[in-house]
Amino acid sequence: MTDPDLTTMTHETRARRFGIWYVAEHQLRGMRAYAWTIVMTGLGSPLLYLLGIGLGLATFLDQSIADGADGPVSYLFFVAPALLATSAVTVSTDEFTFTVMAGFKWRRLFWGMNASPVEPGQIASGLILSVFFRMIFTTTAYYVLMVAFGAVGDPWGAAWMPLVGVLGGMAFGLPLMAYSASITQDKGQFALVNRFIFTPLFLFSGTFFPLATLPLWLQWIGWISPLWHASEIGRSLSYGLPPGSWPVVWHYAVLVAYVVTGWVLAHRVFRRRLR
Repeated sequence: MTDPDLTTMTHETRARRFGIWYVAEHQLRGMRAYAWTIVMTGLGSPLLYLLGIGLGLATFLDQSIADGADGPVSYLFFVAPALLATSAVTVSTDEFTFTVMAGFKWRRLFWGMNASPVEPGQIASGLILSVFFRMIFTTTAYYVLMVAFGAVGDPWGAAWMPLVGVLGGMAFGLPLMAYSASITQDKGQFALVNRFIFTPLFLFSGTFFPLATLPLWLQWIGWISPLWHASEIGRSLSYGLPPGSWPVVWHYAVLVAYVVTGWVLAHRVFRRRLR
């Protein structure tokens, strides 16, 4: 005969030990409902961008607009790492806004998880882990297409670029996750985030042209943008940065600071709301 108390204890112990993975599994299973969208955006978006730039816009540029460690580089080389980083930031914008709101308010899934032995911090970490897996899929697919299009200066040396994209996506997404978790009523805040935060960062973070070509009063947008820092790291891996650029270690430091701050704030808000 099995002791019911012992069985209950075993389930509770496993939930506390593997709670993060249970939550991540639940979120990944939920993504199957829009798996086709994930695949199409993960493969279709980079394909269209690279075709449009590599076979379109780049053919109209009769001179180089960017330099690497060894001199001028092609426009395709310059833009491709930024587009990869943008793909990760786009995923974070999708998953750390409405998904969080649904968990707290619309579907109240987080409250159900919290009624089990799973801790609020594990719920937050499990959500982050599931988004990490989606980002890895997206950035890896992007990188494979970049190599196929010849858009990487050093394919082997830049093999870590997908992880750099994920770092940039988390640097943008985790503070956003903390903000989303603090919202109790949907009054169009996420539309404002897309319009007045994500879009300006995408346009003015040195994505399509060097940040130094902007007026000084606009360059600060790039300096605080996780997208610019991730793009610059990707470029350094692909073809190297020209003399006078920010040291790569500073780009990493800024991204890690965003990630750590966002992680702490997100866990704090989850614990406060669920307890």
